[in-house]
Amino acid sequence: MDPRRVDYTGEGISEDELLGTPYAQVKAWVDDAVTRADAQDDVPEPYAMAVATVDADGRPNVRTVLMRFFDERGPGFVTATTSTKGLELGANPSVAAGLTWPAMFRAVRFRGRAVPVDAAELRAYWASRPWASRISAWASQQSQPAGSRADLEAAFEQRAAQFPDHGSDDDVPVPDFWGGYRVVCDEVELWGGRRDRLHDRIIYTRTGEGDLGDAASWAVSRRQP
Repeated sequence: MDPRRVDYTGEGISEDELLGTPYAQVKAWVDDAVTRADAQDDVPEPYAMAVATVDADGRPNVRTVLMRFFDERGPGFVTATTSTKGLELGANPSVAAGLTWPAMFRAVRFRGRAVPVDAAELRAYWASRPWASRISAWASQQSQPAGSRADLEAAFEQRAAQFPDHGSDDDVPVPDFWGGYRVVCDEVELWGGRRDRLHDRIIYTRTGEGDLGDAASWAVSRRQP
C-alpha cells in the first residue's frame, strides 16, 4: 500500500480558547459540525460516533452509531439491548466513544461508563423517529445472523402490517428489547489537526463528582500528539 500524504491544515485548539466547561466546548464543536453539514457536503453525518465496548474475553469491539443525546450528562445513543453492544455493556459498562470530522480536522474522544437512558427520555426520542425507522427497530434482531436481504425485508413488511402508519407517534410501541445508553465521562479529549503532524490534544480529566457542565469537576491538561 502506498502511503497517502495529506498535510492537515486545521487551526487546532489552545488552552486560552477553551469555553468554560467541557460540555460547552464539545457542544460548540458539535454545533460547528452541524452548521458545516448544512452548508457543505464534506461532513455528511456530523453525529456519527464510534462506540467501543469490551467482550467477555477482554477484546475490544467498535462500531459506528449516531449520537442521539448530548447534554451535561454526556453523549448517548440508542440500540437493541440484546445486540452485541447491549450485551457487552450489560456485562461491563466500560465504554469509549469518539466523534470525528476529518474535513474540519477535529475529533472528540469520550471515556467512561455507560448507563441506561431513562424511560421517559427514551420514549420521547422514539416518538421523534420516522415511522419506518421505528418499524426497522422491530424488524431487526440486531447483531444476529441474517439469512438474506430478502429475509430482512420480509421481516420489515411483517412488522409494517402489524403496526400500520396512521401518522401518530403511538403507531409503533417501543420494543421491550430496545433502549439507550449514555456515556458518563471520566475523560474527554479534544483533538485538533495541525500541519506537520504537530497536532493539539487537550484533555479534560475528572477530578470531582459533577457533570460535564461543572467546571470545578474537571482538570485541563495537554498531551503530546
